[in-house]
Amino acid sequence: MKNIGFLSFGHWSPGQHSMVQSAADTLLQSIELAVAAEEVGADGAYYRVHHFAQQLASPFPLLAAAGAKTSRIELGTAVIDMRYENPLYMAEDAGAADLISGGRLQLGVSRGSPEQVIDGYRHFGYEPAEGTTDADMAREHTRRFLEVLSGEGFAQPNPRPMFPNPPGLLRIEPYAPGLRDRIWWGAGNRATAVWTAEQGMNLMSSTLLTEDTGVPFHQLQAEQIQMFRDAWATAGHQREPRVSVSRSIFPIVSDLDRKLFWRETHSSDQVGWLDGGNARFGKTYAGEPDKLIAELAEDEAIAAADTLLLTVPNQLGVDYNAHVLESVINHLAPELGWR
Repeated sequence: MKNIGFLSFGHWSPGQHSMVQSAADTLLQSIELAVAAEEVGADGAYYRVHHFAQQLASPFPLLAAAGAKTSRIELGTAVIDMRYENPLYMAEDAGAADLISGGRLQLGVSRGSPEQVIDGYRHFGYEPAEGTTDADMAREHTRRFLEVLSGEGFAQPNPRPMFPNPPGLLRIEPYAPGLRDRIWWGAGNRATAVWTAEQGMNLMSSTLLTEDTGVPFHQLQAEQIQMFRDAWATAGHQREPRVSVSRSIFPIVSDLDRKLFWRETHSSDQVGWLDGGNARFGKTYAGEPDKLIAELAEDEAIAAADTLLLTVPNQLGVDYNAHVLESVINHLAPELGWR
């Protein structure tokens, strides 16, 4: 059994064929898609976070709104760039959104991807400490975020407060029980996956790995997942970790599907140069259901993960993306043993 959700980048553009013309469109349609996904039987609504771009950026108002409109599905991010985040303010926002949703948040965080602007985090007021990198800063922000999510008090109360305080040191409020165990790290390579396990975070792996060993993408990703699980066992954590992978999957079950995705029916892995090194990109799965069932059955990383996030072309609109989710859930998942 697998949790199946969608991952939306939340693009908008005023192009002629775009169903998402503005920032308001993408925010409102993101909420509508979460509702539609729940109705067709999906398990999660996840959103990408990009700054300085015509895409989704500040996730917590969106997550809170989607949480208020749904009742069952998980709501998450994939991923929040921690270089830009104030860990304590983020903990307040995350706690509030989690409580509104009834404890359904699943937050993916990471160092982030290549930016739209040069050192964008500096515009947000963050500067790596002397002798450290922006990646170090992201990990330090994450460490502090995880620390305050524990719910332990750390702040000395004012002896003459405006309102009465409980005894002892004060914690960040609102506190969301269990949220610390629902934080995921977006790991781009095998070494980072090991670090993720050591920190006690769940593993989130996308259609991009920032390394290439010459083996197919799904095999390299499966190796990453196994290294994560081995490191988790070595660390001695008391709970079972979760692992998600992202895929672009488009069953062709209608004339419109064929018109939109026939060019992707012979897709393959790609190798490119990203952030100063080789990177391997996973292929798009598109085709008739029987073809996709055979191909997906061979995907070792999907087999190793408990959660599958389907990247959706959000500019095609809510109805079409709900159709894609329903096609995967009804035409593929039962045959592959995912449901």
